[in-house]
Amino acid sequence: MFERFGDLPLHVLVIHAAVVLLPLAALLAIVFALVPKWRWLLRWPTLVLGLGALVLAYVAKESGDAFVAAIPDLAQAVEVHKERGDLLFWFVLGFAVLVIAAFVLLGGPSALASGKGAKATKSQPLEWVLSAAIVVVGVLVIYQTIRTGDAGAKAVWDGQLPPK
Repeated sequence: MFERFGDLPLHVLVIHAAVVLLPLAALLAIVFALVPKWRWLLRWPTLVLGLGALVLAYVAKESGDAFVAAIPDLAQAVEVHKERGDLLFWFVLGFAVLVIAAFVLLGGPSALASGKGAKATKSQPLEWVLSAAIVVVGVLVIYQTIRTGDAGAKAVWDGQLPPK
């Protein structure tokens, strides 16, 4: 199921989306957490991208496993990449849980002049802790996405590019 999309390995297609959307989801969630006056605008996009990031990380992980299963000679070359990808999946899972919690629990003003649609946060300490957790895990997702992609690129391209 996760091996091919048409004639191409699915992993090769999915990783390009992951490299763009995982950091984008993390940055959006960080802004959502740190800028309460923008929460009315960012609430739904943050939730959708956070959950989309989880789906994308899962598909990237599973398609990578299927790719290596189809070509077992790659296993040693991509070992570091696989380990980093597995860790990235767990970071994204935690990130998605935090995004859901923020969607439900964090409040903010409304963009409407009447104030309709404004949502109050139940507790100020909860807002601080949840916001801090989103920032920390969001930065971890960005960092681990870069590390995972770098390990994959080195596994594929190391020694194959012409010298500078």
